[in-house]
Amino acid sequence: MSRHGTRAAATAVGVAFGFWLAWTRMTDFEQIVGALLLQRAYLWLMFATGVVTAAVGLQLLRRTHARTILGGQPIAWPAVTPQRRHVVGGVLFGAGWALAGACPGPIAAQLGLGRLSALFTVAGLFAGIRLADWLADRAGVPAASSPCLGEAQPTRSA
Repeated sequence: MSRHGTRAAATAVGVAFGFWLAWTRMTDFEQIVGALLLQRAYLWLMFATGVVTAAVGLQLLRRTHARTILGGQPIAWPAVTPQRRHVVGGVLFGAGWALAGACPGPIAAQLGLGRLSALFTVAGLFAGIRLADWLADRAGVPAASSPCLGEAQPTRSA
């Protein structure tokens, strides 16, 4: 597929995902906070449906030795033992989600819906990424391996 075709496909998937997020009310602050306070089950039921669908679908892809649509690479992923960084990252992600009432997908959909408050969440998202990179550089920690690529990323130079 050409570069333009790949971009068009990615844009179409992004628009469809954003529409789905808005249509299912996953962009509504009250819906998200209600779920995090365990007052509304709707969000958790949507997540559970997604997890079950993904688990079954990924196992089918693995067993049939499927290849990616756009690049033709084999679909595979390494088994990664949970590490401290996963737990810390999960806690930070959850805290940010609770404070902002959104995670990265809904932030993009909120921007698409014209909710200007999402600009503050995006600013916080990028500030957090920069802070994490700065702390890793300061500690001399090489870039983490990517579970998606299954290989180490090049280390940053000081």
